[in-house]
This record gives sequence, C-alpha cells and structure tokens, in this order.
Amino acid sequence: MKIAVTGASGFIGRHVLGVLATAGQDQVVAVSRQTQDLSWLPNGVAHASIDLTRPPSNAYRVLGEPDVLIHLAWSGLPNYQSLHHFETHLGEQYQFLRLLATSGLRSLVCAGTCFEYGMRTGELDEALLADPRNPYGFAKDTLRRELEFLAAETGLALTWARLFYMYGDGQAPTSLYSQLMAAGARGDAEFRMSAGEQLRDYLHVRDVARYLAALARNAPGAGIVNVCSGKPRSVRSLVEEWRDAHRISAKLVLGHFPYPSYEPMAFWGRNAKLRQLLGGE
Repeated sequence: MKIAVTGASGFIGRHVLGVLATAGQDQVVAVSRQTQDLSWLPNGVAHASIDLTRPPSNAYRVLGEPDVLIHLAWSGLPNYQSLHHFETHLGEQYQFLRLLATSGLRSLVCAGTCFEYGMRTGELDEALLADPRNPYGFAKDTLRRELEFLAAETGLALTWARLFYMYGDGQAPTSLYSQLMAAGARGDAEFRMSAGEQLRDYLHVRDVARYLAALARNAPGAGIVNVCSGKPRSVRSLVEEWRDAHRISAKLVLGHFPYPSYEPMAFWGRNAKLRQLLGGE
C-alpha cells in the first residue's frame, strides 16, 4: 500500500512517519512545504514538497498517487480562537482535498478534533451531534461536513479521526508537557500550572500515530472515529506522573493559571468504535 502523510514534519506527522517506516510494509510519502532540510525524514520514506494553500493541478501525481492519504496538515495551532481557521484555512483545506479526490484519491484519513463536541461534559461518543464553540473546532467540523458531501459524490472512503489530547517528544514548546520538560532541564524549583483538577483524555503521541496508521491500512470509510484512551484523567495526576517519570524536582504551584474558557472541566472520549475497527489493537 502507498500511504501519503501531509503535515509530515509536524509533531504528529513525524511520529506517524516513524510508525510507518518501522513497520516497513508500505510505500510512504511524506508531504511538507520544505524543500531543503529533510534531516527529519526517516530512512526509506520519500518526500513530496507541496504548499497545500497553492497546490499544483497535478498534486495527486506529485504525491505519487497514494492509495490513502493521512491528512494532518493544519496551520495556526495552538491558537484555537483565531478566525483564520474558518476565514481562510478552511477553504484552502477543502480545495486541496477536493483536488486530490477528483484526481483519483480513493481513501482519506483526516484529523479532526475533540473540540468539535463543544462544551459538553462527560463521555463523548461519535453519535453525539457536533456543537463546536471555538473557531478551530468549527472549521474542523465544517470541513468534515464538506468532505462527507464530497465523498458521496466521488466515492472517497472517508475516515474522520477525532483526536483528543496527546503528549510526547517534539510537542510545541507552549504545551504543558514541553513546558514541564523544559523546567526540568533548567532545574527550576517550581512549575506553575492550573489547579489541575480538570479531567481530560490523554494518549502518548506514539499511540496516536499507531492508531492513525492502523486506520489508514484497515478502516477505509469508517466515518467519525474517536482516537483516544477512553479513560478520564486529571491533569494534575498526569503532570505528577510525568514529573516522577523524568525525575523532575520542581514543586508544582497549583492554581497559578486559570482554567481555559473554551474547554469544559471534565470530558473524555468513548473509544469502543476504535477498538472494534482495529480488533483491540
């Protein structure tokens, strides 16, 4: 199978490439805007340089005519409140994917977000109607709806992977995990955070990458799939686990930052569909 990955040089993309390259069972094409420094590219993985905001008309051919595309590219994160998500980037995303679907792409695994569920509390199931409350979640949900119409017209097999929270090496410096790792590297005496009582659904990015690769190979046209652990976890307990695992001595200063206004206090995903599709993988 030939698998292309957009956003390949990003946090999730690099881990997806690592999973695919290690398995060695597929032809893999990494897609990014970069043209020179490709030191991040795993051995055996090809590269295609495309700016998806201005793709060439033969983009599908440039990608090597893949059997399936894992689409992770999205700009402007982690600023979830920016209007650019739907004012400009939504249209760019749809036009790029439409170009591929009308040129021969038959299967697509596209990254969505748990923010599509909005401000709901508790367990989130794929059957729930989307109710996004920030520009990023709104843009992602709108793209999903557009792609569902496109899939009905072109026969594209669409799997919409709703990603929850993740952590791991290479994450943005502003992320909680990266900030804690940086504090440990500096030998900081304190680490300031929120009170940490909010419940979230976290997966290590390697597990996210493994699930995305498996969905691409084994679950064409699966529709909406929560990619999550299915287990609620307090942010405080998770930070304490990271701190202990990496032997970071910094004292946690709880309650220094307020809780984000765009997130409910407690939510997590139901992952029964994911487990069923992948046979408990």
